[in-house]
Parts: sequence; structure tokens; C-alpha cells
Amino acid sequence: MGSHPGTLTVVPQNHPDSAFARATTVARAEGGGAVAELDPGWEVGGGILNGGYLMAVAARAALLDSPHPHPVAVSATFLRAGAGGTARIELLAETTGRTLANTAAVLSTGIGPILTAQVTTATLGEEPVDWSANPMPQVPAPDECPAALRPPGVPVPGLVQRLDIRFDPATAGFVQGRPAAEPRLRAWMRLADGGEPDPLALLMFADALPPAGFAIGRMGWAPTVQLQVLVRALPAPGWCLVENVNTEVAGGWTDEDCRIWDSTGRLVAQSRQLARLPR
Repeated sequence: MGSHPGTLTVVPQNHPDSAFARATTVARAEGGGAVAELDPGWEVGGGILNGGYLMAVAARAALLDSPHPHPVAVSATFLRAGAGGTARIELLAETTGRTLANTAAVLSTGIGPILTAQVTTATLGEEPVDWSANPMPQVPAPDECPAALRPPGVPVPGLVQRLDIRFDPATAGFVQGRPAAEPRLRAWMRLADGGEPDPLALLMFADALPPAGFAIGRMGWAPTVQLQVLVRALPAPGWCLVENVNTEVAGGWTDEDCRIWDSTGRLVAQSRQLARLPR
């Protein structure tokens, strides 16, 4: 991050060579809270930053004073669209215990607050799964799946350039103009520069696919109103499989459930969001 008045120490990153780690760097600010330089390269179109990216910045700031290293539950309300530039994150530590801590975060830019988040931090381990109703779907290997659509002459959002996304052919008929009957998308995903996934990257992965409505032909930007992400385990290195599905599309609103499995087939994150339908 570039220099900023009032900056003190920069928080170390898990993957210092990853573009995502650099783009989510936070620093302590004089008087409390944190500052960050929001990277415009993580935009979804029109200079609007991806909501999962903004959540990751807020969560990284919440880790500054937490005794625990990982975000395990982040619930964010999006107040307005955010763009690149300097941001301030106000932090309020609410409870701190032996196994978890809670922090409220408000991320603001020059136009005012753009996101409020409740961040719960804890320490994720490698305990075995006791029981799961979320088996990993059977999907062709990443090299057998088509890459994210990049039509000639159409600007490619920065987010798509920074991720390697391979769509499951079973849910990618909309790319060839063949909408499905169900709003469900699945894709393999990883950071394009080879950075390995971590809990903060999972926050962004949960909001990185196109809206599931694309699968049934409802194309366009679907602005997120509220998003909750639960990180269930530390992801193994390699590809993650991301699945998004709508369960109700009505009245100008849609929900979206997301599940993420790591390269070993373990469920590592879940999310649920409320969004406006594409205009």
C-alpha cells in the first residue's frame, strides 16, 4: 500500500506475493482503526469494486487486534457502491474470548460509509468432519471446463482478470445462448497469479461468480444488499469449486446461496446473500 498520512504499521500477509494479499493490505491508523488503498483492479464493471473484496479488506482490518488469526463469520451490509482509492475502517471490538472474538467494522471512502460488517474471528484447524450434508458435486476437471467468457471487444472486468475461473459445462449453457431451467452456476476458481486460497480469499470467492440468474438468462449486474460468509475450514492448496444457486427470484429481489469446496473435496465456506435483480 502506498504511503498515507497517519499510517503506522502494515499487517503481514499470508501470501505476500499474491495480488490479492497486496490489494487487501491494511495499516493501523492514528487514533484507532485502519486505513487501506482499495485496488480498482478488483472491479466488476464500471469501476464498482467486488463486494467480497471489500468484505476481505474489512475482515483483515478486524484481525489487527484480534487474538485469533482467521475470520470465521462475516456479515456485511452494503450501503453504496465502492470504487478504488483510500479507505478508512473504523473498528469496535465487542467481545474477546478464548475461542473467538467479535468486531464491528465500518468501511468508508470519500463518499461516506460503503459497508458495515460484523466480523467473528477464531482459529481454524484441521479437525476431521463429523458429518456433512454437503458432498462435493461431480464436476469435470478444471482443464475440461471452459474458462470465463471474454467476448472480443468487450471490456473484461478487473475481477475476472485476477481470477482463473472454469465453468462447469453442465451450468454454462447461458454462454452459448441456452439458458437452463434452474438458476445454478458452478465453477472451479483460483487466484490467477498462483496465490493459494486462504480464509480471506474465500470471502471474495463467495461473491466472485456472476449472479446465478445468468444461468436462466437474467443477465446484468445484481447489486448485493447483504452478504454473510461462514468459513468452515482452512482450504487446501489448489483449485476451489464454487457453486451458487438462487432459491427464490421474485419482486425485484433474489437470494443466493453459495458453497465452496477445496481441492480435497472438503466444504470450506458457505454464504447467503440478498441482492436486487439485474436491471
